[in-house]
Amino acid sequence: MNKYMEAALKEAQKAYEIDEVPIGAVIVKDGKIIARAHNLRESKQLSTAHAEILAIEKACKKMKTWRLENCDLYVTLEPCPMCAGAILQSRIRKVYFGACDPKGGSVISCMKMYESKGYNHYPAYENIETEECSYILKDFFRKKRMK
Repeated sequence: MNKYMEAALKEAQKAYEIDEVPIGAVIVKDGKIIARAHNLRESKQLSTAHAEILAIEKACKKMKTWRLENCDLYVTLEPCPMCAGAILQSRIRKVYFGACDPKGGSVISCMKMYESKGYNHYPAYENIETEECSYILKDFFRKKRMK
């Protein structure tokens, strides 16, 4: 696993520890992490508080622009439609995700948003499937079901 996905996984662990769905994201520019975030939907009681959205907001603030053209996003789970759209709108160059989401993923699973026709920007993407990214989610939901 590369160091950026490891950093995203550390963010997912932070979410896990506060009983949030363990998804983490980092945004990288010129080889440096410029934003980190993890899911905070329960904590904030905000449906849009996904790791990717929060990381994009932090990166935009840091860069002082909404255009993240030379940035890459590493996220532990395939983005949902909302996050895939935000990634597209923010002009992120490439998305790397560590686990597929057969119930909501909008890059390769449920829908292929980045292969549609008509948008003016298409991020590249790569599924760098890692056991750790899948495991943390499976473990979280297994423990939830046991309660």
